[in-house]
Amino acid sequence: MKLLSMTRLVACGALFLMFHTSAFGGDKTLMHCFTWTPVKEATAADWDAFYKASDAMPQKIQGVVRVWYGKLASPLGIAAVGKIDDATVQKLRAGETVMAPVSRVAREYGMCIEMKNADVLKAYTTDPYHQIWNDAYAKVRVEGTTTFNILGQ
Repeated sequence: MKLLSMTRLVACGALFLMFHTSAFGGDKTLMHCFTWTPVKEATAADWDAFYKASDAMPQKIQGVVRVWYGKLASPLGIAAVGKIDDATVQKLRAGETVMAPVSRVAREYGMCIEMKNADVLKAYTTDPYHQIWNDAYAKVRVEGTTTFNILGQ
């Protein structure tokens, strides 16, 4: 009898997991993601403040569903173009080949913020909590990020 009850419990649990995880496939939410280079001098307290501020974001900003953050499994190498004059910028934007100083920037950390829709992204930067979060974030990253948004289909 115990074996039968245990078998039913396991089967129910498996069905729950199967349907629960499939419910998230193809969500229509928006993922606001970015990668950054960490500040070498950032302290454990700086990182803790960033984690705490990030974890609070879904409760503080309406429409933010959840957040993910952490060290990337492998750093992203981003080409950074150095200072170039206005004429060269115009040529580059027109699709012409130009000569410019280039360096490699390693993005070692990343974060994704799931939002209910694109309207939340528009309101996110002006939300008062965003500035509180940004103050903590600024202490753990070198200025500049690589940002992209994924629209659920």
